[in-house]
Amino acid sequence: MTPAVIQLAAEAERQSAQVTDWGARIAWVIGLLVFIAFVYWLMRQGWKWRGTLQSDLPELPAAPGGLPEHRLALTGRYHGSTTAGQWLDRIVAHGLGVRSRVELTLTDEGLDVVRPGATDFFVPAAQLRGARLDKGIAGKVLTEGGLLVVTWAHGDKQIDSGFRSDRAAEHAAWVEAINSMNHSHTTEGAER
Repeated sequence: MTPAVIQLAAEAERQSAQVTDWGARIAWVIGLLVFIAFVYWLMRQGWKWRGTLQSDLPELPAAPGGLPEHRLALTGRYHGSTTAGQWLDRIVAHGLGVRSRVELTLTDEGLDVVRPGATDFFVPAAQLRGARLDKGIAGKVLTEGGLLVVTWAHGDKQIDSGFRSDRAAEHAAWVEAINSMNHSHTTEGAER
């Protein structure tokens, strides 16, 4: 290489080296972080507003002391509750919108829902309306039949609550047991 070529290469290298505009880059990063924080704030306000709209829902009942021997028990996940028949209308009042681990126990008295880190509740047997296998509930979609959905009455509202057992093969037994309980309570009520 000739000295002229080396000198031209050095000049081209000096001209192509650009300095990063750190001020503009930092401003963009700060702007993006503010935008993300604003979106999360809006989501939180929407959640709180939904809870305010559902404030007419009565308090959740607690399990009575001394429940009889359980029919069925499972551990798994609680995926949320919705208005019955409307799988996207999530209910958030009284902690029903909070996902959590769950321990379900079905007795002759009703369904005991124990949720570590969230509000536990009890559904009396007379309030159980049925159960089915489904594929989704607000915020969670699984394969067909991958979700146990229990329909129950609370106040003047029908509610669907979605559960997924750690062993999905248990779901069919739960559907059969809850539906047979519902049928026996309906039949007993009709005879009186």
